[in-house]
Amino acid sequence: MDFDQIREEIDRLDSELLRIFNRRAQLALDIGALKKERGLPIYDPDREKRILERVQQDNPGPLSNEAIVRLFERVIDESRSLERARAKGD
Repeated sequence: MDFDQIREEIDRLDSELLRIFNRRAQLALDIGALKKERGLPIYDPDREKRILERVQQDNPGPLSNEAIVRLFERVIDESRSLERARAKGD
């Protein structure tokens, strides 16, 4: 692949990531609504730990496990913030 083809692939992947991030956020909102109905806390440290362990086990590289953890921690944190904001607004 040449320079332009690689950049086009990166742009395509960025668009896919955007779609996936927003889909994940919507699912987090759905979970948040169920948690609220059942009187459960938004933060579930055991679930977060399992997610981070799983993504590290599934990580084929070249990103290090530490980098993967940082990325997923950020995604999880943003989802949790969204859940909290939605819970306050309901």
